[in-house]
Amino acid sequence: MHKAVESTKREFTSIRSGKASTSLLDIVRVEAYGGLVPLNQVAMVAAPEPRLLTVQPFDKSSPCHREGHQRFGAGLNPAAQGNLIRVPLPALSEERRRDLVKVVPQAGEEGRIAVRHARTDALSKVKKLEKISEDDKRHAEKEIQKLTDDHIRQIDGLLHAKEAEIMEV
Repeated sequence: MHKAVESTKREFTSIRSGKASTSLLDIVRVEAYGGLVPLNQVAMVAAPEPRLLTVQPFDKSSPCHREGHQRFGAGLNPAAQGNLIRVPLPALSEERRRDLVKVVPQAGEEGRIAVRHARTDALSKVKKLEKISEDDKRHAEKEIQKLTDDHIRQIDGLLHAKEAEIMEV
């Protein structure tokens, strides 16, 4: 259940809000070391300002200078300045904010489903136990349900916080 909450947190950080986050570029892959590797393994990604990301390659001859900035995605216009790539983030329009707020509940529901699957697995393991009493099984089921409710509340809190962050101007 804890892994489901952590996964939901990671999913929420990849959804763009009004401010810069280095996790926005986690999906960017560049050609290096004979294959495609995540950008954060060949460059330092930082958010020095609320609407700006900077990418500084560890190796000056790195391909992220030549072709990496082409892979940053739609809506981002990186500009190379010597050894540094600056990625300004445009302000989100009200319509785009509303579209993003519609995406956030889907990610939250995926997290809730993962928590429920963990509950189902735990309950099936408790039912298979032979050397404990029925009272202990019922107590364990109640504890599992309590944990499930706590984790779902955590996901709901993350969901509301992300929605508020997106709608913040």
